[in-house]
Amino acid sequence: MDIRDKITEQPSRYDHLEQMSVSELLTHINEEDQRVAEAVRRSLPQIEAIVEAVERRMMRGGRLFYVGAGTSGRLGVLDASELPPTFGVPDTWVVGVIAGGEQALRHAVEGAEDREEQGWNDLLAYLPTADDTVIGIAASGTTPYVIGAVRQARQHGLLTGCITSNPHTPLAHEVEYPIETIVGPEFVTGSSRMKSGTAQKMVLNMISTSLMIRLGRVQGNRMVDMQLTNDKLIDRGTRIIQESLGLDYEEARERLLQAGTVRDGLE
Repeated sequence: MDIRDKITEQPSRYDHLEQMSVSELLTHINEEDQRVAEAVRRSLPQIEAIVEAVERRMMRGGRLFYVGAGTSGRLGVLDASELPPTFGVPDTWVVGVIAGGEQALRHAVEGAEDREEQGWNDLLAYLPTADDTVIGIAASGTTPYVIGAVRQARQHGLLTGCITSNPHTPLAHEVEYPIETIVGPEFVTGSSRMKSGTAQKMVLNMISTSLMIRLGRVQGNRMVDMQLTNDKLIDRGTRIIQESLGLDYEEARERLLQAGTVRDGLE
C-alpha cells in the first residue's frame, strides 16, 4: 500500500498551524475530533460482528489479545489493564501485547514495529489456542508486527480482527473481522495519535465493555464485580448496596466489607 494512498498520511485540512492562536488551534482540533464519533458510528456493524464472534469463544474459555505498536499498542494495553479492576476479571481474559514489550509503553523502541515475525513470537508466550482471538490495532493498516501476528494467528485457527483508519489495507485483508474507522486526515499531518487514536480508544471501549456485560460482569448498570482497591471504590460499592437494599450507609459498608464484593453483598 503506497503511503500516498493512506488517508492517515494525507495533508491536514489546516495549514500554517504555527501562526494560529491557542484559541484557533483548540477550535480546529475540536472540529476535527467531532468527526471521530461519526466515523465510529459508521463502523458499528463491523464492531457488532466481532463482539458477537468473540463472545462465543470467550464463553468457551477463550481469551482476547490486542496486538499493536506505538500509540495503537499502548491503547490496547491500556484497555486490557483496566478490565480487572473494573469488572473483577482475571488479567488473563484480555491481554495487550505491544511491539517492543513493556519498555515501549513509555519509550519508543526503534524498529520494533517492523519485525513481522515478532508479533506472533510474542503471542506464543501466552500459549494461544484456537478459542482465542487476536485483534490487531494499526491506524495505517500496514504495520508489519501487527500483520504478522494476525496472519499467523489465523493460520493457527484463532479468530482475528483489526482496527484501522484506512480502507482496504493489508491488515484488513488478513483478518476475518476488520473494523475501519475512517476519520480522515489528522490535524497535524500524519499524527495518528490524534483522531485515529481517539477512534481506537472508543472502539476498544465498545468491544471490551460489551463483552464484559455479555459475560455477566454487570448487573443493571452497575459494576458489581469491581475490585475494592481504594476508598473511592469502596464508597461506590457501599452506595450500590445502600440504594439496592434500602440500608443506611454504615450498614451497607459493613455488609460490603464482610462480603468482599458488591455482587456477594447484594445476595
